[in-house]
Amino acid sequence: MTAGLSYGVFSPRGGSPRAGARAGDRVLDLAALARAGLLDAFPGAADAFAAPALDGFMAAGRAAWEATGAQLATLVGDARAERHSHAADDVAPVLPFTVADYADFYASLDHATNLGRLLRPGGEPLPPNWRHLPVGYHGRAGTVVVSGTDVVRPSGQFLAAGAGAPSFGPTTRLDIELELGFVIGTPSRLGEPVPVERALDHLFGVVLLNDWSARDLQAWEYQPLGPFLGKSFATSIGAWVTPLSALPRIAAPAQRPEPLPYLREPPWALDVALEVELNGAIVARSNARHLYWTPAQMIAHLTANGASLRTGDLLGSGTISGPERDQRGSLIELGWNGAEPIELPGGATRTFLDDGDAVVLRGAGIGEVAGRIVPAP
Repeated sequence: MTAGLSYGVFSPRGGSPRAGARAGDRVLDLAALARAGLLDAFPGAADAFAAPALDGFMAAGRAAWEATGAQLATLVGDARAERHSHAADDVAPVLPFTVADYADFYASLDHATNLGRLLRPGGEPLPPNWRHLPVGYHGRAGTVVVSGTDVVRPSGQFLAAGAGAPSFGPTTRLDIELELGFVIGTPSRLGEPVPVERALDHLFGVVLLNDWSARDLQAWEYQPLGPFLGKSFATSIGAWVTPLSALPRIAAPAQRPEPLPYLREPPWALDVALEVELNGAIVARSNARHLYWTPAQMIAHLTANGASLRTGDLLGSGTISGPERDQRGSLIELGWNGAEPIELPGGATRTFLDDGDAVVLRGAGIGEVAGRIVPAP
């Protein structure tokens, strides 16, 4: 796959949305390259790249993805291809694919441990199943938005401190979650689990993901069935999907206890540096290597009961936190649930997000995902 290349959908000035490949500060118009006869890596490529979403390209499978990347590599520096490129600042990215289903996992050991200590002080931080399976929940695909979309402060029920009954109103504990999103390309059959050793054949690529969270709504509603309104109002993803093969991997410590056979694979992790920027200040730096469960294990577990994958499924990693305070990927951890406010330049502090706050998550080789909080209606 071409190094440094990511795929998305963009609108040029005065034009309709079509597929593009971004490398640095340039965007190649894949639809125009196909029309010019320069890109024909798989049958139906011209139609797939002219569509306003990457769905057709993603569904074409790994052979098509690799052939496209190889063909694009031959066009680097080719004047014919350059005629069909744009400056990234001159195009408008849109949601790159149709989100089919959205599932969010809880795959960072340090994040799960921190949340357990905050929410269950004095008890065992991790639930008994955490080291045995990738814990997750099914989210709301219809509220996944592209980077740059404003996020409206949500309202819902919450139980205020010391109150005997719940109230309804805008959240006062609006948070972020620094995550990776794993994007499914090739679907699977209903009733047929995907083996862990073949799981990555279905994975088209990776985006940055911010799972905005209303912690007060979440705390009141999450028992007994888990997150609902506290999570479903907005999830932001980056506009450009990076192929998994373009990201560095490292060996990871062995998982203990050893997973059951259907989840067993040689331990590995992505080595992707990550950072959180709040109102122009970097407040955290983490790394994807802090994920305990791999995307292959997430896919194998999600389908173990026969659930099928669909083109455009989005699997969130869950918040990625490291062992140090400045490696925590959410405000509830960084500010220790409000007890240790985050200091910003100029003397401002934050425990959770205020209206007008701007958040940018960045990942080495993946780009960024940005969003700004606007007041509740």
